[in-house]
Amino acid sequence: MATFIINKDKAGEWRWKLLAGNNQVIADSAEGYKRREDCIAGIRLVKRDAPAADVYDASEDPKKRVDGV
Repeated sequence: MATFIINKDKAGEWRWKLLAGNNQVIADSAEGYKRREDCIAGIRLVKRDAPAADVYDASEDPKKRVDGV
């Protein structure tokens, strides 16, 4: 089962990462947040929006949608 982890980076900003069941990082916040609450809001956005996200194969055509993903 996937798990979100939050922590503070060396600059003192909050970050999140998403771990797969094998503890490998499969996604991260890519930016630091000044407030913990904002970091958690970022996690909520991913959890809410990702199940409905479309997938596109930019190697062929950035507008070509990959069906069945």
